[in-house]
Amino acid sequence: MDLSPRHLQLREMLFRRWKTNGAKVGDRIESQNEIIKFCDFSLITVIKTLKDLEAEGVIRRQVGKGSFLVKTPWTEAHHRIGFFYNRDIVGGGIFNNEFYTKLVVAFEKGVVSDGHEFILGSFTDHKMPVEMWDRLDVVVLTGLTPHTRLDDLARTSSQVAVIDMTLEGLPYNTYRIDFAPAFTAMFDRFGSEKRRYLYLDSSIASSEQVARLEAFRRACAAAPVEQELKVISVNQETGAEDTKALRDAIEQFEPDFVCGYMHQSWHTQILKWVHKPTKLYPFGLDVDRAGFVVTSEEWMRQVLAAIYDNLEDRQAPARVYNFPADFRP
Repeated sequence: MDLSPRHLQLREMLFRRWKTNGAKVGDRIESQNEIIKFCDFSLITVIKTLKDLEAEGVIRRQVGKGSFLVKTPWTEAHHRIGFFYNRDIVGGGIFNNEFYTKLVVAFEKGVVSDGHEFILGSFTDHKMPVEMWDRLDVVVLTGLTPHTRLDDLARTSSQVAVIDMTLEGLPYNTYRIDFAPAFTAMFDRFGSEKRRYLYLDSSIASSEQVARLEAFRRACAAAPVEQELKVISVNQETGAEDTKALRDAIEQFEPDFVCGYMHQSWHTQILKWVHKPTKLYPFGLDVDRAGFVVTSEEWMRQVLAAIYDNLEDRQAPARVYNFPADFRP
């Protein structure tokens, strides 16, 4: 229960409403009669709150024209930016996962270097800390799946950004890695002869998992010479110890290349199971080995630049920001 004075409660509610709507200096705000219609505050409280805001220079009231924003106290040069991961996907914690560890370290470095405050947290498929998010300017989410309840996202006044998943039809900016150029580069290099490719597709369903597989199939089909492609499903996160299906596929298919989602512990095991020279091309972040690679600092610089721009214009339509991966043979 909020025990603060009613006019301060209304002030906070109005600030949250204007923040959510992306209100800017010069925008007309609701009249006192309009405010009463969408809240349970009395006319006396509404009048006092608006007079206080006018006295503080937040709004300007013009007879016959309405009230207009003069400044937006909820937007400051110093931002509080949160990075939240799905604990149902990264069950052991984010620092037990190589990909997410590198991602969050690069993101934090960029936020702090730019003079802002960084907050790290988590959520689950069924519960999101919306009240905490409301105290932040930006919430960056990673690890969303088709099982994640998204209703809570509409309740927060913070700007929501999503990493590595596209939410079709929802008003949230998405920052994803585009692996299509890297796949094309691989088949341009090796596609002049017929070879066997084993693609490891993640069993953790997401729009990105689907997009990567589709991009790999397209690049394979566009190779100069027809290639042999086999796709199997693996759990590179919580099922890393279950390698039977992977071993069976390698021994039966005898691939020249193994590509896709790969737990780090599988690399040496795969090379023991094969009976001929085989190249491994996993997805990688900040790695020196061969594969489809992204440099986290470069990617996060692009992400943060877009986040800052979107803080300036929250009414802009949602976009998908693509960052190309490189192919390292």
